Amino acid sequence: MLVFATSDKGGTGRSVTSANVAYRRALHGDDVCYLDFDFGSPTSAAVFDVPTALRGADHSGLHSYLRGECAEPRRVDVWGESESPALRRRPAGSGQLVLLPGDRGGGEFVLGPDTPRRCAELFLRLEEEFEIVLVDLSAGRSYAAQLVLEATSLPELAGLTARWLVFHRWTRQHIIAAAGLVYGERGIMATATSRGHDAASMRDSVRFVRAAVPDVRSPMFTDLRPAQAQWLSICDEELNRLAAQHRLGPTLTLGKVPLDPVLQWREQLITDDDVLLHQVANVETAQAFADLAVALTDHRRWQSPL
Repeated sequence: MLVFATSDKGGTGRSVTSANVAYRRALHGDDVCYLDFDFGSPTSAAVFDVPTALRGADHSGLHSYLRGECAEPRRVDVWGESESPALRRRPAGSGQLVLLPGDRGGGEFVLGPDTPRRCAELFLRLEEEFEIVLVDLSAGRSYAAQLVLEATSLPELAGLTARWLVFHRWTRQHIIAAAGLVYGERGIMATATSRGHDAASMRDSVRFVRAAVPDVRSPMFTDLRPAQAQWLSICDEELNRLAAQHRLGPTLTLGKVPLDPVLQWREQLITDDDVLLHQVANVETAQAFADLAVALTDHRRWQSPL
C-alpha cells in the first residue's frame, strides 16, 4: 500500500506523525518503507535519529534517483543506523523499518519527462517488498505532489492501493488551508482528475489528520482558570463547525494527535520508553500514533461517507 502524507502549511506535524505511524506499523511486524519526498527540506532522518543522513544523503538520495543520476536510491536501515537506544534494540517480531532520504541540501526541482516513470518504477519495486510505503511530501501545491499524482496515474500502478493523509493543526487558518489543498483550485482533487484519476476513487482515498489538538481534560491544562477552559471549549466547538463546513468533518478525519510537550520541543519518535520508563511523553500521544497506524488499513475507515 502507498500512503502519501501532505499538508498545505509547514509545522503541521506531518513528518513527525508520519514517522511515528511508520514506526508503530513496524513494531506490529509489518515491513515499512519511509520515503522523504519533502524535496525542499529532506530532514526526516532527524526524526529517526540517523546521524549519517540528518540533512539528507551525501550521495544517491531520492533527488539523484528521480533525476536519473543513480540506478537505486540509498536505503537506511533505521533499526541498525539510528542513534536512539530504543531503536537500536530492535524489538522481537518487528518488521523492517527503512528510510529512503533525499539528497543533502535538497531543493525543489522541475520534473523532467522521465521523472514520473522513474517514480512509478520505484513505487512498484517497493510495494512488492514492503506492506506499507509511506511517502512524506513537500508542503503545499508542490512538485512532489504533482509528481506522485502523475506517477500513480500511469497504467502500471492502476492495481495499487494509494491513500492520502492530509495533516493540519487545529486552528482556523490550518483548517481553511487544508480544505483548499484538497478541494481548491489546483488542489489535489483538481490535479488528480486532470491527470486521469477517477474523481470518486480519489475522493475516497483522502482522509484528514488533526495535529496538536488541545484537550482541556488533560493534566496539561489543570492550571487553567475556569474562563480559559470555557474559552478553549468554545473554540473547539467553533472549529468543529468550521471543519464540517469545509468537508473536514469526523467522517473524513482518520485521527487526531493531542498536544504533547515532547513534540513541541523536539520532533522525534515517541517510544514506549519515553512514555513508561522516562515518562516524558504522554500515553495518549503514543496511543494516537498507534491508532492511526491501525487505521491505515482498516477498510471501514476508508469507505465512502456519502
